[in-house]
Amino acid sequence: MLKRVLVANRGEIALRIIRECLDKNIETVAIYSSADKDSLHVLLANESVCVGAAPPSESYLNMDNIIEAALGTGCDAVHPGFGFLSENPSFAALCEENGIKFIGPSSKIIEQMGNKSAARELMMKAGVPTVPGSDGAVSDIDTAKSIAEKIGFPILIKASAGGGGRGMRRANSLDDIERAFDDARAEARAAFGDDTVYIEKLILSPKHIEVQILSDSFGNTIHLGERNCSIQRKNQKMLEEAPAFAFDHELRENMCAAAVKAAKACKYEGAGTVEFVLDAENKFYFIEMNTRIQVEHPVTEMVTGVNIVAQQIRIASGLPLDIKQRDVQIKGHAIECRICAENPIRDFAASPGHVNMVHFPGGNGVRVESALYSGCDISPYYDSMAAKIIVYGDTRVEAVRRMRRALEETIIEGIDTTLLLQYLILFNRIFLRGNYNTSFIEKEQDSLLELLRTATDIRGI
Repeated sequence: MLKRVLVANRGEIALRIIRECLDKNIETVAIYSSADKDSLHVLLANESVCVGAAPPSESYLNMDNIIEAALGTGCDAVHPGFGFLSENPSFAALCEENGIKFIGPSSKIIEQMGNKSAARELMMKAGVPTVPGSDGAVSDIDTAKSIAEKIGFPILIKASAGGGGRGMRRANSLDDIERAFDDARAEARAAFGDDTVYIEKLILSPKHIEVQILSDSFGNTIHLGERNCSIQRKNQKMLEEAPAFAFDHELRENMCAAAVKAAKACKYEGAGTVEFVLDAENKFYFIEMNTRIQVEHPVTEMVTGVNIVAQQIRIASGLPLDIKQRDVQIKGHAIECRICAENPIRDFAASPGHVNMVHFPGGNGVRVESALYSGCDISPYYDSMAAKIIVYGDTRVEAVRRMRRALEETIIEGIDTTLLLQYLILFNRIFLRGNYNTSFIEKEQDSLLELLRTATDIRGI
Protein backbone atom coordinates (compact mmCIF):
# COMPACT_ATOMS: atom_id res chain seq x y z
CA MET A 1 0.00 0.00 0.00
CA LEU A 2 1.12 3.55 -0.68
CA LYS A 3 2.71 5.36 2.28
CA ARG A 4 2.50 9.07 1.45
CA VAL A 5 0.41 10.76 -1.23
CA LEU A 6 0.72 14.31 -2.56
CA VAL A 7 -2.69 15.67 -3.57
CA ALA A 8 -2.17 17.85 -6.63
CA ASN A 9 -5.46 19.70 -6.40
CA ARG A 10 -7.61 21.94 -4.23
CA GLY A 11 -11.18 22.33 -2.98
CA GLU A 12 -13.61 19.52 -2.37
CA ILE A 13 -11.83 16.87 -4.46
CA ALA A 14 -8.59 17.47 -2.53
CA LEU A 15 -10.55 16.98 0.70
CA ARG A 16 -12.17 13.80 -0.65
CA ILE A 17 -8.77 12.30 -1.46
CA ILE A 18 -7.11 13.41 1.78
CA ARG A 19 -9.90 11.95 3.89
CA GLU A 20 -9.72 8.65 2.02
CA CYS A 21 -5.97 8.44 2.52
CA LEU A 22 -6.26 9.24 6.23
CA ASP A 23 -8.90 6.51 6.58
CA LYS A 24 -6.31 4.08 5.19
CA ASN A 25 -3.48 5.36 7.38
CA ILE A 26 -1.75 6.93 4.37
CA GLU A 27 -0.05 10.25 5.05
CA THR A 28 -0.98 13.18 2.82
CA VAL A 29 0.73 16.30 1.54
CA ALA A 30 -1.44 19.15 0.29
CA ILE A 31 -0.22 21.70 -2.21
CA TYR A 32 -1.68 25.18 -2.24
CA SER A 33 -1.36 28.55 -3.89
CA SER A 34 -0.81 31.74 -1.92
CA ALA A 35 -4.56 32.43 -2.30
CA ASP A 36 -5.43 29.09 -0.68
CA LYS A 37 -3.24 29.22 2.41
CA ASP A 38 -6.30 29.08 4.70
CA SER A 39 -8.17 26.46 2.69
CA LEU A 40 -9.65 23.41 4.37
CA HIS A 41 -7.57 20.89 2.41
CA VAL A 42 -4.40 22.61 3.67
CA LEU A 43 -5.58 22.35 7.27
CA LEU A 44 -6.59 18.69 7.00
CA ALA A 45 -3.46 17.22 5.37
CA ASN A 46 -0.49 15.94 7.37
CA GLU A 47 1.76 18.43 5.63
CA SER A 48 1.33 21.25 3.12
CA VAL A 49 3.53 23.02 0.60
CA CYS A 50 2.95 26.32 -1.17
CA VAL A 51 3.72 25.80 -4.85
CA GLY A 52 3.20 29.32 -6.18
CA ALA A 53 1.08 32.41 -6.57
CA ALA A 54 -2.69 32.50 -7.05
CA PRO A 55 -2.90 32.13 -10.85
CA PRO A 56 -3.16 28.40 -11.70
CA SER A 57 -0.29 28.66 -14.18
CA GLU A 58 1.99 29.58 -11.29
CA SER A 59 0.72 27.00 -8.80
CA TYR A 60 -1.70 24.16 -9.55
CA LEU A 61 -0.42 23.88 -13.12
CA ASN A 62 3.24 24.36 -12.19
CA MET A 63 4.50 20.84 -12.85
CA ASP A 64 8.10 21.42 -11.76
CA ASN A 65 7.08 22.91 -8.42
CA ILE A 66 4.61 20.12 -7.74
CA ILE A 67 7.17 17.39 -8.51
CA GLU A 68 9.71 19.17 -6.32
CA ALA A 69 7.12 19.28 -3.51
CA ALA A 70 6.44 15.55 -3.88
CA LEU A 71 10.12 14.62 -3.84
CA GLY A 72 10.94 17.03 -1.03
CA THR A 73 8.25 15.61 1.25
CA GLY A 74 8.99 11.94 0.51
CA CYS A 75 5.79 11.13 -1.35
CA ASP A 76 5.60 7.87 -3.27
CA ALA A 77 2.49 8.87 -5.23
CA VAL A 78 0.54 11.84 -6.59
CA HIS A 79 -3.23 11.97 -6.89
CA PRO A 80 -4.28 14.62 -9.44
CA GLY A 81 -8.03 14.68 -8.67
CA PHE A 82 -9.96 16.23 -11.57
CA GLY A 83 -9.18 19.32 -13.63
CA PHE A 84 -5.77 21.00 -13.52
CA LEU A 85 -3.13 18.34 -14.40
CA SER A 86 -5.34 15.27 -14.06
CA GLU A 87 -5.38 14.53 -17.80
CA ASN A 88 -2.01 16.01 -18.70
CA PRO A 89 0.24 13.29 -20.14
CA SER A 90 3.35 15.42 -19.63
CA PHE A 91 2.70 15.60 -15.89
CA ALA A 92 2.03 11.87 -15.66
CA ALA A 93 5.27 11.24 -17.56
CA LEU A 94 7.16 13.58 -15.21
CA CYS A 95 5.87 11.55 -12.25
CA GLU A 96 6.98 8.35 -13.93
CA GLU A 97 10.45 9.74 -14.68
CA ASN A 98 10.91 10.69 -11.02
CA GLY A 99 9.77 7.37 -9.60
CA ILE A 100 6.46 8.74 -8.29
CA LYS A 101 3.29 6.73 -8.88
CA PHE A 102 0.70 8.76 -10.76
CA ILE A 103 -2.68 7.64 -9.41
CA GLY A 104 -4.35 7.12 -12.73
CA PRO A 105 -3.47 5.58 -16.09
CA SER A 106 -0.05 5.83 -17.69
CA SER A 107 1.03 8.92 -19.59
CA LYS A 108 0.76 6.92 -22.82
CA ILE A 109 -2.91 6.06 -22.21
CA ILE A 110 -3.75 9.62 -21.13
CA GLU A 111 -2.21 10.96 -24.33
CA GLN A 112 -3.94 8.36 -26.48
CA MET A 113 -7.41 8.89 -25.00
CA GLY A 114 -6.94 12.64 -24.56
CA ASN A 115 -6.55 13.00 -28.32
CA LYS A 116 -10.18 12.60 -29.25
CA SER A 117 -9.58 11.84 -32.90
CA ALA A 118 -7.06 9.12 -31.98
CA ALA A 119 -9.46 7.76 -29.34
CA ARG A 120 -12.22 7.70 -31.92
CA GLU A 121 -10.05 5.66 -34.30
CA LEU A 122 -9.22 3.18 -31.52
CA MET A 123 -12.89 2.76 -30.58
CA MET A 124 -13.85 2.13 -34.19
CA LYS A 125 -11.24 -0.63 -34.40
CA ALA A 126 -12.50 -2.11 -31.13
CA GLY A 127 -16.09 -2.24 -32.35
CA VAL A 128 -17.41 0.42 -29.97
CA PRO A 129 -20.21 2.46 -31.62
CA THR A 130 -18.98 5.91 -32.65
CA VAL A 131 -20.78 8.96 -34.02
CA PRO A 132 -20.63 9.06 -37.84
CA GLY A 133 -17.78 11.31 -38.94
CA SER A 134 -14.12 11.40 -39.90
CA ASP A 135 -11.88 8.38 -39.31
CA GLY A 136 -9.38 10.63 -37.56
CA ALA A 137 -7.98 14.15 -37.73
CA VAL A 138 -9.04 16.44 -40.59
CA SER A 139 -6.31 18.73 -41.91
CA ASP A 140 -8.01 20.84 -44.59
CA ILE A 141 -11.31 22.44 -45.51
CA ASP A 142 -11.85 20.45 -48.71
CA THR A 143 -11.67 17.18 -46.77
CA ALA A 144 -14.01 18.63 -44.16
CA LYS A 145 -16.55 19.50 -46.85
CA SER A 146 -16.31 16.04 -48.39
CA ILE A 147 -16.94 14.33 -45.05
CA ALA A 148 -19.82 16.68 -44.23
CA GLU A 149 -21.57 15.94 -47.52
CA LYS A 150 -21.20 12.23 -46.84
CA ILE A 151 -22.58 12.15 -43.27
CA GLY A 152 -25.08 15.01 -43.61
CA PHE A 153 -25.64 18.25 -41.72
CA PRO A 154 -25.49 19.56 -39.08
CA ILE A 155 -21.92 18.64 -38.12
CA LEU A 156 -19.53 19.48 -35.31
CA ILE A 157 -15.91 20.41 -35.92
CA LYS A 158 -14.16 19.47 -32.68
CA ALA A 159 -10.72 19.93 -31.16
CA SER A 160 -8.81 16.67 -30.75
CA ALA A 161 -7.23 17.93 -27.52
CA GLY A 162 -8.80 19.39 -24.40
CA GLY A 163 -12.47 19.54 -23.51
CA GLY A 164 -15.06 21.67 -21.75
CA GLY A 165 -16.75 22.60 -25.02
CA ARG A 166 -13.80 24.66 -26.30
CA GLY A 167 -12.51 24.24 -29.83
CA MET A 168 -15.94 23.15 -31.01
CA ARG A 169 -17.99 24.71 -33.80
CA ARG A 170 -21.26 23.77 -35.49
CA ALA A 171 -21.78 23.92 -39.25
CA ASN A 172 -25.28 23.71 -40.71
CA SER A 173 -24.30 23.84 -44.39
CA LEU A 174 -21.31 23.88 -46.75
CA ASP A 175 -21.29 27.66 -46.52
CA ASP A 176 -20.63 27.43 -42.76
CA ILE A 177 -17.73 25.00 -42.90
CA GLU A 178 -14.81 27.28 -43.75
CA ARG A 179 -15.50 29.73 -40.92
CA ALA A 180 -16.37 26.96 -38.43
CA PHE A 181 -13.22 25.04 -39.35
CA ASP A 182 -10.95 28.08 -38.93
CA ASP A 183 -12.66 29.19 -35.69
CA ALA A 184 -12.45 25.73 -34.13
CA ARG A 185 -8.76 25.42 -34.97
CA ALA A 186 -7.97 28.91 -33.68
CA GLU A 187 -9.75 28.32 -30.37
CA ALA A 188 -8.16 24.90 -29.97
CA ARG A 189 -4.71 26.35 -30.62
CA ALA A 190 -5.27 29.10 -28.04
CA ALA A 191 -6.81 26.82 -25.40
CA PHE A 192 -4.75 23.65 -25.79
CA GLY A 193 -1.72 24.52 -27.91
CA ASP A 194 -2.96 22.01 -30.53
CA ASP A 195 -5.13 22.97 -33.49
CA THR A 196 -5.90 19.42 -34.63
CA VAL A 197 -9.62 18.91 -35.28
CA TYR A 198 -11.94 16.13 -36.39
CA ILE A 199 -15.56 15.95 -37.54
CA GLU A 200 -18.66 14.29 -36.14
CA LYS A 201 -22.28 14.42 -37.17
CA LEU A 202 -24.19 16.51 -34.64
CA ILE A 203 -26.66 14.34 -32.77
CA LEU A 204 -29.42 16.84 -32.02
CA SER A 205 -30.60 17.04 -28.41
CA PRO A 206 -29.10 13.73 -27.24
CA LYS A 207 -28.92 12.38 -23.74
CA HIS A 208 -25.43 12.53 -22.25
CA ILE A 209 -24.81 9.18 -20.58
CA GLU A 210 -21.54 8.05 -19.03
CA VAL A 211 -20.38 4.72 -17.64
CA GLN A 212 -17.97 4.42 -14.70
CA ILE A 213 -15.27 1.78 -15.14
CA LEU A 214 -12.46 0.40 -12.96
CA SER A 215 -9.46 -1.47 -14.35
CA ASP A 216 -6.43 -2.90 -12.56
CA SER A 217 -2.97 -3.86 -13.83
CA PHE A 218 -3.94 -7.54 -13.92
CA GLY A 219 -6.39 -7.16 -16.79
CA ASN A 220 -9.54 -7.01 -14.66
CA THR A 221 -12.11 -4.47 -15.84
CA ILE A 222 -15.57 -3.85 -14.42
CA HIS A 223 -18.26 -1.21 -14.81
CA LEU A 224 -20.30 0.44 -12.07
CA GLY A 225 -23.33 1.31 -14.14
CA GLU A 226 -24.29 4.52 -15.86
CA ARG A 227 -25.08 8.14 -14.97
CA ASN A 228 -27.34 10.61 -16.75
CA CYS A 229 -25.49 13.93 -17.05
CA SER A 230 -27.77 15.63 -19.58
CA ILE A 231 -28.67 18.75 -17.58
CA GLN A 232 -25.93 21.04 -18.82
CA ARG A 233 -25.37 24.70 -19.52
CA LYS A 234 -22.81 25.44 -22.26
CA ASN A 235 -21.47 21.88 -21.98
CA GLN A 236 -20.99 22.25 -18.21
CA LYS A 237 -22.94 19.75 -16.12
CA MET A 238 -25.30 21.06 -13.46
CA LEU A 239 -27.11 18.00 -12.13
CA GLU A 240 -26.40 14.28 -12.47
CA GLU A 241 -28.25 11.16 -11.47
CA ALA A 242 -27.65 7.42 -11.32
CA PRO A 243 -28.89 5.19 -12.68
CA ALA A 244 -30.32 6.78 -15.83
CA PHE A 245 -34.10 6.83 -15.47
CA ALA A 246 -36.34 4.58 -17.59
CA PHE A 247 -33.51 2.65 -19.29
CA ASP A 248 -34.48 -0.83 -20.40
CA HIS A 249 -32.25 -3.74 -19.40
CA GLU A 250 -30.90 -4.41 -22.90
CA LEU A 251 -29.82 -0.80 -23.51
CA ARG A 252 -28.08 -0.63 -20.13
CA GLU A 253 -26.29 -3.95 -20.65
CA ASN A 254 -25.13 -3.03 -24.16
CA MET A 255 -23.86 0.42 -23.18
CA CYS A 256 -21.99 -0.84 -20.12
CA ALA A 257 -20.49 -3.71 -22.13
CA ALA A 258 -19.28 -1.19 -24.73
CA ALA A 259 -17.63 0.86 -21.98
CA VAL A 260 -15.75 -2.20 -20.70
CA LYS A 261 -14.71 -2.98 -24.28
CA ALA A 262 -13.41 0.60 -24.64
CA ALA A 263 -11.33 0.33 -21.47
CA LYS A 264 -9.85 -2.98 -22.51
CA ALA A 265 -9.05 -1.65 -25.99
CA CYS A 266 -6.63 0.91 -24.54
CA LYS A 267 -5.41 -1.41 -21.72
CA TYR A 268 -6.72 1.05 -19.17
CA GLU A 269 -5.63 1.16 -15.54
CA GLY A 270 -7.45 3.05 -12.79
CA ALA A 271 -10.85 4.73 -12.55
CA GLY A 272 -12.21 6.18 -15.78
CA THR A 273 -15.41 7.24 -17.46
CA VAL A 274 -16.61 6.36 -20.93
CA GLU A 275 -19.00 8.99 -22.28
CA PHE A 276 -21.77 8.36 -24.79
CA VAL A 277 -24.54 10.31 -26.49
CA LEU A 278 -27.91 8.61 -26.81
CA ASP A 279 -30.19 9.69 -29.65
CA ALA A 280 -33.99 9.75 -29.82
CA GLU A 281 -34.01 6.19 -31.19
CA ASN A 282 -31.97 4.90 -28.22
CA LYS A 283 -28.85 4.41 -30.32
CA PHE A 284 -25.70 5.23 -28.35
CA TYR A 285 -22.34 6.46 -29.61
CA PHE A 286 -18.94 6.87 -27.94
CA ILE A 287 -17.77 10.48 -27.70
CA GLU A 288 -14.78 10.41 -25.31
CA MET A 289 -13.10 8.81 -22.33
CA ASN A 290 -12.18 10.77 -19.21
CA THR A 291 -8.99 9.32 -17.74
CA ARG A 292 -9.59 10.56 -14.19
CA ILE A 293 -12.09 10.67 -11.35
CA GLN A 294 -15.24 12.59 -12.28
CA VAL A 295 -16.93 15.41 -10.36
CA GLU A 296 -20.10 13.31 -10.30
CA HIS A 297 -18.54 10.06 -9.02
CA PRO A 298 -20.49 10.23 -5.70
CA VAL A 299 -23.81 9.29 -7.34
CA THR A 300 -22.25 6.05 -8.55
CA GLU A 301 -20.77 5.38 -5.13
CA MET A 302 -24.19 5.92 -3.54
CA VAL A 303 -26.03 3.38 -5.72
CA THR A 304 -23.28 0.72 -5.84
CA GLY A 305 -21.64 1.04 -2.43
CA VAL A 306 -18.25 0.96 -4.20
CA ASN A 307 -15.68 3.49 -2.94
CA ILE A 308 -14.12 4.69 -6.20
CA VAL A 309 -11.28 6.71 -4.64
CA ALA A 310 -10.38 3.74 -2.43
CA GLN A 311 -10.23 1.57 -5.55
CA GLN A 312 -7.97 4.13 -7.24
CA ILE A 313 -5.54 3.90 -4.34
CA ARG A 314 -5.74 0.11 -4.32
CA ILE A 315 -5.01 -0.12 -8.06
CA ALA A 316 -2.15 2.38 -7.80
CA SER A 317 -0.66 0.25 -4.99
CA GLY A 318 -0.32 -2.61 -7.47
CA LEU A 319 -3.18 -4.66 -6.05
CA PRO A 320 -5.99 -6.28 -8.03
CA LEU A 321 -9.57 -5.08 -7.76
CA ASP A 322 -11.27 -6.61 -4.73
CA ILE A 323 -14.65 -6.57 -6.45
CA LYS A 324 -15.86 -8.55 -9.48
CA GLN A 325 -18.59 -7.64 -11.94
CA ARG A 326 -21.02 -10.10 -10.38
CA ASP A 327 -20.60 -8.28 -7.06
CA VAL A 328 -21.77 -4.94 -8.45
CA GLN A 329 -25.41 -4.33 -7.58
CA ILE A 330 -27.20 -1.10 -8.52
CA LYS A 331 -29.67 -0.24 -5.77
CA GLY A 332 -31.90 2.80 -5.39
CA HIS A 333 -31.33 6.21 -6.96
CA ALA A 334 -28.88 9.07 -6.38
CA ILE A 335 -28.87 12.70 -7.50
CA GLU A 336 -26.09 15.31 -7.33
CA CYS A 337 -26.53 19.08 -7.58
CA ARG A 338 -23.45 21.20 -8.27
CA ILE A 339 -23.79 24.47 -6.37
CA CYS A 340 -21.68 27.12 -8.10
CA ALA A 341 -20.70 30.61 -6.97
CA GLU A 342 -22.53 32.24 -9.87
CA ASN A 343 -25.50 34.56 -10.35
CA PRO A 344 -27.95 32.96 -12.82
CA ILE A 345 -29.96 36.18 -13.18
CA ARG A 346 -26.82 38.03 -14.33
CA ASP A 347 -26.00 35.52 -17.06
CA PHE A 348 -24.26 33.25 -14.53
CA ALA A 349 -21.63 35.84 -13.66
CA ALA A 350 -18.99 34.47 -11.27
CA SER A 351 -19.49 35.50 -7.66
CA PRO A 352 -16.22 35.19 -5.74
CA GLY A 353 -15.96 36.77 -2.31
CA HIS A 354 -16.25 36.27 1.43
CA VAL A 355 -18.57 33.55 2.70
CA ASN A 356 -20.21 34.93 5.83
CA MET A 357 -21.99 31.79 6.92
CA VAL A 358 -22.49 28.23 5.72
CA HIS A 359 -24.97 25.60 6.86
CA PHE A 360 -25.11 22.29 5.00
CA PRO A 361 -27.92 19.72 5.19
CA GLY A 362 -27.80 16.41 6.96
CA GLY A 363 -30.01 13.43 7.68
CA ASN A 364 -30.47 10.01 6.17
CA GLY A 365 -29.23 9.63 2.60
CA VAL A 366 -27.61 13.07 2.34
CA ARG A 367 -23.94 13.65 1.49
CA VAL A 368 -22.12 16.96 1.09
CA GLU A 369 -18.74 17.51 -0.54
CA SER A 370 -17.41 21.03 -0.15
CA ALA A 371 -14.39 22.96 1.09
CA LEU A 372 -16.53 25.88 2.28
CA TYR A 373 -16.68 26.99 5.88
CA SER A 374 -18.06 30.09 7.57
CA GLY A 375 -15.56 32.90 7.10
CA CYS A 376 -13.71 31.44 4.12
CA ASP A 377 -13.12 33.21 0.82
CA ILE A 378 -13.94 32.03 -2.69
CA SER A 379 -11.12 33.03 -5.00
CA PRO A 380 -11.74 34.52 -8.45
CA TYR A 381 -8.84 32.48 -9.83
CA TYR A 382 -10.47 29.05 -9.82
CA ASP A 383 -13.54 27.08 -10.83
CA SER A 384 -16.79 28.44 -9.42
CA MET A 385 -18.08 25.16 -7.99
CA ALA A 386 -18.65 25.75 -4.27
CA ALA A 387 -20.34 22.54 -3.14
CA LYS A 388 -21.88 19.28 -4.25
CA ILE A 389 -25.07 18.08 -2.57
CA ILE A 390 -25.70 14.37 -3.11
CA VAL A 391 -28.73 12.39 -1.99
CA TYR A 392 -29.81 8.77 -2.09
CA GLY A 393 -33.32 7.31 -2.12
CA ASP A 394 -34.80 3.87 -2.56
CA THR A 395 -36.65 5.28 -5.58
CA ARG A 396 -36.16 8.26 -7.88
CA VAL A 397 -39.19 9.99 -6.38
CA GLU A 398 -37.71 9.62 -2.90
CA ALA A 399 -34.35 10.95 -4.11
CA VAL A 400 -36.00 14.02 -5.71
CA ARG A 401 -37.94 14.79 -2.54
CA ARG A 402 -34.85 14.33 -0.41
CA MET A 403 -32.83 16.66 -2.65
CA ARG A 404 -35.53 19.33 -2.35
CA ARG A 405 -35.34 19.05 1.42
CA ALA A 406 -31.52 19.10 1.39
CA LEU A 407 -31.41 22.27 -0.71
CA GLU A 408 -34.00 23.90 1.52
CA GLU A 409 -31.65 23.32 4.47
CA THR A 410 -28.57 24.65 2.68
CA ILE A 411 -27.47 28.22 3.49
CA ILE A 412 -24.51 29.97 1.85
CA GLU A 413 -24.43 33.67 2.74
CA GLY A 414 -22.18 36.38 1.32
CA ILE A 415 -22.02 35.26 -2.30
CA ASP A 416 -24.47 34.50 -5.10
CA THR A 417 -25.02 30.82 -5.93
CA THR A 418 -27.03 28.59 -8.24
CA LEU A 419 -28.74 26.95 -5.25
CA LEU A 420 -32.23 28.31 -5.90
CA LEU A 421 -32.04 27.52 -9.62
CA GLN A 422 -31.16 23.91 -8.80
CA TYR A 423 -34.12 23.81 -6.44
CA LEU A 424 -36.49 25.02 -9.17
CA ILE A 425 -35.24 22.36 -11.60
CA LEU A 426 -36.39 19.72 -9.12
CA PHE A 427 -40.01 20.87 -9.64
CA ASN A 428 -39.83 21.06 -13.45
CA ARG A 429 -42.24 18.64 -15.13
CA ILE A 430 -39.80 17.60 -17.86
CA PHE A 431 -37.16 16.78 -15.25
CA LEU A 432 -39.66 14.91 -13.09
CA ARG A 433 -40.71 12.74 -16.03
CA GLY A 434 -37.04 11.86 -16.50
CA ASN A 435 -37.11 12.16 -20.27
CA TYR A 436 -34.88 15.23 -20.53
CA ASN A 437 -31.83 15.66 -22.77
CA THR A 438 -28.99 18.13 -23.27
CA SER A 439 -31.36 20.78 -24.63
CA PHE A 440 -33.18 20.97 -21.27
CA ILE A 441 -31.53 24.16 -19.99
CA GLU A 442 -31.68 25.85 -23.39
CA LYS A 443 -35.43 25.21 -23.64
CA GLU A 444 -36.34 25.75 -19.98
CA GLN A 445 -33.91 28.51 -18.99
CA ASP A 446 -36.26 31.44 -19.64
CA SER A 447 -39.09 29.99 -17.55
CA LEU A 448 -36.70 28.90 -14.80
CA LEU A 449 -35.06 32.33 -14.66
CA GLU A 450 -38.45 34.04 -14.55
CA LEU A 451 -39.39 31.89 -11.57
CA LEU A 452 -36.00 32.65 -10.06
CA ARG A 453 -36.49 36.42 -10.43
CA THR A 454 -39.92 36.16 -8.83
CA ALA A 455 -38.59 34.09 -5.93
CA THR A 456 -35.66 36.46 -5.51
CA ASP A 457 -38.01 39.48 -5.37
CA ILE A 458 -40.24 37.76 -2.81
CA ARG A 459 -37.30 36.86 -0.61
CA GLY A 460 -35.90 40.37 -0.95
CA ILE A 461 -32.51 39.14 -2.02
